[in-house]
Amino acid sequence: MKIVIPDDYQDCVRHLDAFARLAGHEVAIFNDTLSETDALAERFHDAEALVLIRERTPITAELLARLPRLRVISQTGGGAGHVDLAACRRHGVTVMTGSGSPQAPAELTWALVLAARRQIAAEAANLKAGRWQRTLGSGLHGRTLGIFGYGRIGRLVARYGQAFDMKVLVWGRDGSRRRATEDGLAVAAGQDDLFARSDVLSLHLRLNEGTRGIVGAEQLARMKPDALLVNTSRAQLIAPGALEAALTAGRPGQAAIDVFEEEPVTAHPLLDLPNLLATPHLGYVEKDSYELYFGDAFDNLLAFIDGQPVTNLAG
Repeated sequence: MKIVIPDDYQDCVRHLDAFARLAGHEVAIFNDTLSETDALAERFHDAEALVLIRERTPITAELLARLPRLRVISQTGGGAGHVDLAACRRHGVTVMTGSGSPQAPAELTWALVLAARRQIAAEAANLKAGRWQRTLGSGLHGRTLGIFGYGRIGRLVARYGQAFDMKVLVWGRDGSRRRATEDGLAVAAGQDDLFARSDVLSLHLRLNEGTRGIVGAEQLARMKPDALLVNTSRAQLIAPGALEAALTAGRPGQAAIDVFEEEPVTAHPLLDLPNLLATPHLGYVEKDSYELYFGDAFDNLLAFIDGQPVTNLAG
């Protein structure tokens, strides 16, 4: 089968142990990113299967209409919101999803918390430039860790906070509040209360129409001037332009983010702000995580090729 894997930014997929499972198939891997439909249609024209790396490549109805040979899409991870599933059904394209793990994004979240609070990136750069101790960091012991969305990742981050003797405060939908209560954690009186009381506030919500822009200027303005906002989930959870304005105004005093509205990013207004720490969407980009994601995606694809029943259809 002719298989195409787009958007492999680091050229790492062919080096994974899981990649050996595709031996005997014709596999094309691309390391750059295309966004124009014409360019994508040309690149995918001969593909019978696509293996997509998370949400990096949107699959639209317009694109699908120009891919007559495409039979199957095997998605890394469990989300397929970037794929027009109705159009796939109309064109007879099977879409399969896999599983994921909360460990890698939770660990990255905590790395950002520590790096931002202790000014690690700035001080490392200072040291290499011959400058000694130019900032004064802030500790975590006894501070309040706010968790907005208490799912698999949020629960792990809360546990990390407890290990640092932080007070954990949770807000989210009914399920988040119920799980937090069952785990013996404090539940905020509401979203505004969560933002006002947190010294470190970490977002762990799924992106959907109900959560898009759920964090706006009003909520950010309630944060303490020495608070840290962390977003390793989705950039679109924050209203457009709200974080830039809030950081410029000084509430919160810091932010650490791993996600942007459009990726990959080469320039962005946030990157010019001195009180922002940013990483290039590294949350799930880790060796063990990739072996899991791609192992599932390749196994699903091979099962489809072998004519086995498909049990993990998207949607």
